[in-house]
Amino acid sequence: MSLDVSPRLLAEAENGVVREEDFVETVRTSLPYAYQLIARLTAELHDGTREFADNQNPPPSEKERGQLLRALSSDAIRAGLERHFGVALAFQNCHRVAVFPPEARGGETHTRFTSARSQILNQSPEFRDC
Repeated sequence: MSLDVSPRLLAEAENGVVREEDFVETVRTSLPYAYQLIARLTAELHDGTREFADNQNPPPSEKERGQLLRALSSDAIRAGLERHFGVALAFQNCHRVAVFPPEARGGETHTRFTSARSQILNQSPEFRDC
C-alpha cells in the first residue's frame, strides 16, 4: 500500500472532496523519506544559483527506495508534491530525483535531464534490479 489513509481522509474522498493539504500531509507521514528528500532538494534549489537540485545518493535501504518509487510513480502523489513545493520533479533510475522551477519544464536543461540520452548515460549495473 502506498499511503496510510486515515478514516477521516477516506470519508472525505468518499464524499468527493479531498483537501490538498490533507492529501499532502498523508503523503508526508506515509512516505517520509520521499517527502523529506524533495523538501531538502527544494530548499537547495531556492538557496543556490543552480538551474536544478538533484539527489545522486542511493536511499539507505529498500524501505526508503520503495517510498521514493511509490511517490514518483503515482501521478496524484507526484503532482501533489509538485504543487505543494512549487517545483517540477524529474526522476531517473532508482533514486536520482531532481527539482526544477516549474517554469523550467520543457526548457533546455529540463529536457536534457529527462531525455532518453541522459537516462542511458545515467545507467549503472548496480541499478539493474532497483
